[in-house]
Amino acid sequence: MELYTFIEGIVVWLVSIVQYILNVIGLHGLSDWLGGADIIRLLTYLGQALIVFLVGFIICLTMIWQERKTLGRLMDRRGTRIGPLGYAQQLADGFKTFLKEIIVPERAWTSGYNWALIILIASSVILVGIIPLSDGWFLSNTPAGLLLLFAVFSLAPFAILIGGWASNNKYTLIGGMRSAAQLISYEVPLLLSTVGVILLAGSLSFGDIVAAQDKIWFVIPQIIGFIVFMIAMNAEVERIPFDLPEAEAELVEGWGTEYGGLRFGLIMFAEYLRGYAGAAIAAILFLGGWNGPFLPPELWLLIKVFIIFFVFIWVRGSFPRVRTDQILNLGWKWLMPLAIINLIIAVAFKMLGWF
Repeated sequence: MELYTFIEGIVVWLVSIVQYILNVIGLHGLSDWLGGADIIRLLTYLGQALIVFLVGFIICLTMIWQERKTLGRLMDRRGTRIGPLGYAQQLADGFKTFLKEIIVPERAWTSGYNWALIILIASSVILVGIIPLSDGWFLSNTPAGLLLLFAVFSLAPFAILIGGWASNNKYTLIGGMRSAAQLISYEVPLLLSTVGVILLAGSLSFGDIVAAQDKIWFVIPQIIGFIVFMIAMNAEVERIPFDLPEAEAELVEGWGTEYGGLRFGLIMFAEYLRGYAGAAIAAILFLGGWNGPFLPPELWLLIKVFIIFFVFIWVRGSFPRVRTDQILNLGWKWLMPLAIINLIIAVAFKMLGWF
């Protein structure tokens, strides 16, 4: 059953109960208005969006727990344990950020300071709505879903640049400029690495891309593109070793130094939302998406997402942070040529009729 159909059934049932109560107390006009097709459709969309957000929220909490546990093993330390297996630690940390005082720098550009945070969080939440968990679980199913996804992904670096400049702090400004420099290095190879998949699938739709991998995952013919994509996506979501905009060891907290309390918590949450989006799109493009035997398709996609995110964590625990010149050299001298070679391979496969 599709998510929309499931939510629509619940909405119709709840509305019928409310209509019965309204009819009993004599509000027949309000009852008829509430049962209109447009109202039912609106409530269904709102319910669908709420469910998708809650699922994304739970996935991000699980990813935070996964990262803490994995890094603890890599660093040979135990850490704190609140709740079963320490899972409730994420909830405790989130609640703590609600209690912190929100302080805005005295000479900051308030509008840019606030809007940078709004753009970052909103774009991250939209990513969760764009990415489907299966062919029946989605909030948006546009024919050019992949194009829309990367368009939304590209908003965050601009928000970081604005937030770093608006905070009126030299460290935040340096962090914002690093984000812009990093964007130049990885964005083109990232997009080029997906062109081969688009060419083989013949579509920009997530459903079509997954359906094209029924017999063979694209990671096999597009292994070079997969490697380029994983490196570039790691930079896209600004995880170590590509966390130059934050660089806690040298820039305090980088572009987000002046964001505290709940705002700091939301920034961290947005980073994990983007991490989930990056892992999910890698699974959809190269690992067959929700294809798999026996288990529900949504569960298959989540399994692949957590495996990919484990690789992100493993890289974080294994490599030191790179310098700005190193990531520029990596992007232009290595990732770009490899992405072009990968595209040539995809063109050859297509011309030979293998896909």
